Amino acid sequence: MSTEKLALIPLLPLLAAVLTCGMRCGRRAAAVAIGAMSLSLAIALVMLANAWAHGGVQTVSLADWLVVGAAKIQFSLLLDPLSACMAAMVTFVGLLIFIYSSGYMKDDPRCARFFCYLSLFAAGMLGLVLANNLLLLFMSWEIVGVASYLLIGFWFHKPAAAAAGKKAFIVTRIGDMGFLIGILLAFTQAGTLELFDNGNGLLEKIPTGVVWGIGAAKLISLFLFCGAIGKSGQLPLHVWLPDAMEGPTPVSALIHAATMVAAGVFLVARTFPLFVEGQTLPLVAWVGGLTAFVAALIALGQYDIKRILAYSTVSQLGLMMVGLGTAATGAVGMFHLFTHAFFKALLFLGAGSIIHGCHEEQDIRRMGGIARAMPITTAAYLCGALALVAFPFTSGYFSKDAVLISAYGADRNLFYLCALTSLITALYVTRQCVYVFIGTHRGAQAPHESPPVLTAPLVILAAFALGLGGLAGNSLLAKLGAKHSEHPFAVIATSWAVALGGMLLGWVIYARRDLGRTTDPLALSALANKFYFDELYAATVGRLWTALTWLVVMLQELLAGVCELGVQLTQATGQFFARSVDVRLIDELTMDGLARRFHKGGEVATGFQTGLLSGYLRWIALGALAVGVFVHWLWK
Repeated sequence: MSTEKLALIPLLPLLAAVLTCGMRCGRRAAAVAIGAMSLSLAIALVMLANAWAHGGVQTVSLADWLVVGAAKIQFSLLLDPLSACMAAMVTFVGLLIFIYSSGYMKDDPRCARFFCYLSLFAAGMLGLVLANNLLLLFMSWEIVGVASYLLIGFWFHKPAAAAAGKKAFIVTRIGDMGFLIGILLAFTQAGTLELFDNGNGLLEKIPTGVVWGIGAAKLISLFLFCGAIGKSGQLPLHVWLPDAMEGPTPVSALIHAATMVAAGVFLVARTFPLFVEGQTLPLVAWVGGLTAFVAALIALGQYDIKRILAYSTVSQLGLMMVGLGTAATGAVGMFHLFTHAFFKALLFLGAGSIIHGCHEEQDIRRMGGIARAMPITTAAYLCGALALVAFPFTSGYFSKDAVLISAYGADRNLFYLCALTSLITALYVTRQCVYVFIGTHRGAQAPHESPPVLTAPLVILAAFALGLGGLAGNSLLAKLGAKHSEHPFAVIATSWAVALGGMLLGWVIYARRDLGRTTDPLALSALANKFYFDELYAATVGRLWTALTWLVVMLQELLAGVCELGVQLTQATGQFFARSVDVRLIDELTMDGLARRFHKGGEVATGFQTGLLSGYLRWIALGALAVGVFVHWLWK
């Protein structure tokens, strides 16, 4: 299959979104969406084989889009191992989530609309990973943002869901503003937005100018990283991502696993040469490290099963940024992104199955004993949990080890921070599993196993969560450009110690505790309240925004008063000129008045014109007499 068919990968889900937007039958909409995603997956796998065999970068120009002076912006796509792997992963995980959604959302009256939004989301994400210019990438990026707003707030009748959708949309727009500024800077400095263009692309000829006293590459990469911070939930813009749990569980899996949050990591990996030239990778690494640590701590204090996984996602995204910021290529961070996509999708879909089996209960304190009632879901979920804690020889173990190795070689302090984060990860995952699967059920209704349409995707994802790293890790790293690196014994020992030690510590703390009656020793107030980030923003940014809103309202009122005064003054001035100047001066004294006087004078003059010769002779005689008298008077 030629690379010209590359455009079909995002276009098929987009077509499905158009076809399903007017449907009312949920089953029919699900069939259309799943069929389109299946075809996209088939094409993506063919393109992956193509990229795997040929390597390098292949570009496909679809049409001219914009012409700005001598610069031409095209609808162009690119195929290389990075974009091919991303497209294959997004379509594969997305297809499983679509299938899962057909069972999870079947009773929702707006099921067809849900699949329309899912298809639009997938189209935007696939367009993003295949775009060959920053403008097309940004357009797809914004499609993902709009679709995420619609999906997170899908159950808008719930105030929390509506608020979460708005929060996600607004917070990510802050980062997107930086992204847009970076695009404009790139165009002004490089004269092109094409990433690869036969040696003339933005990533092939890195801008070397200076802007505001800062190197162009450094400034562009910093602004692009702002977009990545917003989309991938890095500090301090991470607050939207846990609240996104208010949407349906398949949305949580789609956003937190393979798509939206991965877009920020992918952006850094795609534009990696700019970050290298701009020497901004240490900043990327430290922002990621701090995000990973803070989010892991917050996860310790949460009781909502989905919210725990949400903060886990924030933490793992931070580790991906560490992998990007400490390695010579973007391969390490992207490798962890790929493995994370599978085991985190598994965990979220598994959480949805547990919530369904527990009659829509999400509080882990009201669960327990799930293992006996839901064996398939339990087994699959535990596979994802093992991968998340980087249990030896699972996929998460191989990818997280790669992150630790690159951090160890770049910055020992960052390595220690990541190791501590991994220890906390193993601790909170064990805590969650003990609460959910061990002991007796603490809920009001007995749990039950989910139907096959929900459990079948879990089994498939569980296989990838366990085996992807070991089977494809080395070849994937090599294709993405990673160089062979040594595996220091200290790193390997630390990796084993934090994973197994964290699990053991969690078991010791929680296994023998009466979870239904005793207080959780790790759910500290600061952790339960998410380090008060929301309250801090409400007290600072929120109040500032309120003050600015009040100021704007007052200015509007003041301007409205000034405008009203101006209208009244203008009206009075107009009336003065109309009455005094126009009517009295112009009309009465000049134009109309003068005309009336001439008219009256004419009437007087015409009074003498009788048309009788005798009358004229009398007037002539009288005039001659008057002239004679006047002349006589003068000569006297």
